Amino acid sequence: MRYNLIFNILSMTLKYIGILFLIPVVAAFLLHENKEIIPFIVTAFVSIIIGFIFSLNDADKKDIDNIKKTESLVTVLFAWLLFSLICSIPYLFYGFSFTNACFEAVSGVTTTGGSVIQDFSLYPKTFYFYRSLIQWIGGMGIVVLFIAVLPKISVAGRQMFYAEAPVPTEDKATPRIRYTASWLWGLYLAFTTVETIVLKFLGLDFYNATVTSLSTIATGGLSLLPNSILGYNSTAVSVCVMIFMYIAGINYILIYRTIKNKSFASLFRSEEFKVYTGLILILSLCLTLSLCINSNYEFRTAILNSTFEIVSTMTTTGFAIDNYINWDTASKVILFLAFFTGGCATSTSGGIKIIRWVFIFKYLKRELNKILHPKGVYPLKLENSVINADIISQMIAFVVFYFVILAFGAFLIAIIEKNSILAISTSVTAIGNVGPGYNIIGPMDSFFTLHIGSKWILIFLMLIGRLEIIPFLAILNKDLWKN
Repeated sequence: MRYNLIFNILSMTLKYIGILFLIPVVAAFLLHENKEIIPFIVTAFVSIIIGFIFSLNDADKKDIDNIKKTESLVTVLFAWLLFSLICSIPYLFYGFSFTNACFEAVSGVTTTGGSVIQDFSLYPKTFYFYRSLIQWIGGMGIVVLFIAVLPKISVAGRQMFYAEAPVPTEDKATPRIRYTASWLWGLYLAFTTVETIVLKFLGLDFYNATVTSLSTIATGGLSLLPNSILGYNSTAVSVCVMIFMYIAGINYILIYRTIKNKSFASLFRSEEFKVYTGLILILSLCLTLSLCINSNYEFRTAILNSTFEIVSTMTTTGFAIDNYINWDTASKVILFLAFFTGGCATSTSGGIKIIRWVFIFKYLKRELNKILHPKGVYPLKLENSVINADIISQMIAFVVFYFVILAFGAFLIAIIEKNSILAISTSVTAIGNVGPGYNIIGPMDSFFTLHIGSKWILIFLMLIGRLEIIPFLAILNKDLWKN
């Protein structure tokens, strides 16, 4: 393990993170809240200073180009830990305790969207802009961002790209990983801009439209309003947000190819996209019927609320236009299924991801066929490509560890909170980066009342969910730390 190499890359990351904190400074001036610049100036200064300290032990470009997979995993892990800690600093200026500041920051950068805020009237506009900005940056990924803009790590970027956003196959939009990262961020920025314009056209002011778009495209779900998108009381705004949540949950590389080929054929050839869209339609229909039959909803209201909540939950955004805590049990169960799906690979969504569920069902089907026909040969394919044995093992391991960690987190929180339903709900929503859950952490509620121990467990689960487990599992192996 070459620690000088890791610290050198982290130093570059921290310096640029410091520069990013000047964005809310500009926002404060534009919003005529000049006194709000202090928290962000201080944070920028701290980040840049730590970056310079880390750069004292320099590494040359040849070493960076030859970064190992283990080194990239450690680098990505510590980049996210440092990013989260630095993002918590401004919250301290607004009276948050250290635990609540870390919870709010981690919830933002991992695009989980859970909040400890109880009274939304206490904070200025700059505060809410910052909260949405850090989740927007975290949505596509800080490492992916710096791969796109830093030539020095362009070669090493390949290992770091897949360490931050692991997918079953090393799929990329362009031959060079730096251009892939640039295209991903370009699409990300374009979708955010388009949604902002549409929301402005639908009646929101520029500030509300911008902050809502940052949260939507990041699939983060942190809102300006205590009652989320419901607070806008606009069907048009709800439909707009729902459409962009759906888009944000699609594989961005698939979107790139669709745009490049000027044809939607790429979309409909994708197994993952078809399952993603099909699941949304099926679950929305089931939820609509349940709300109409069991909760006496009008069909028009039921279909809008059902589709919105299913899209929001599957994409792990966490926005709401209805307080589903008040729904009947059957409807809650249907929605709860969506907590475990996630969006597509290489999207901003969290969760297990649709591509892994496609694999699991194909794997189970193959095992059943082998029982009936032991001598048969049944190669596993994803997106028309045969999956090799290593990837099969990795995906099975991922799903197993996902549920083991989820269960362990729920067990600990159940002991602390003495509430099993709350424990399961908080653990599922944290590791899946969904945001709201059931019980006292519903879509219109806050995580504030949870015990400090529960909050730290959830912080841990949110980070694991965002980095998709692998970097965290890697650091537990003692061989990783050998020179």
